[in-house]
Amino acid sequence: MEKIEVGEVFTISDENDEEMEVEVLAAMNIEGTDYVAVAFVEDVKEETDEDIDIFFLKVDQEGDFTAIDSDKEFDMVSAAFEEMMDEEEE
Repeated sequence: MEKIEVGEVFTISDENDEEMEVEVLAAMNIEGTDYVAVAFVEDVKEETDEDIDIFFLKVDQEGDFTAIDSDKEFDMVSAAFEEMMDEEEE
């Protein structure tokens, strides 16, 4: 599987099969699983941090994005992302 790079733009489909472009804000590997933090490209372009909705997705073996199902897993990824952002600001 090729590595997902920060800044890459992907098209994902929502539950209504509407396609949306998302930009990868961060990629991380936690306990052997790859995750990405993404936001809608339109939001990123406006560059107002507090307005950006960030989504976390799991990357499966084929390199496809899948939703994170459990709250525990989501909390773990969310905490890792925040830690990563804090380190970048220092």
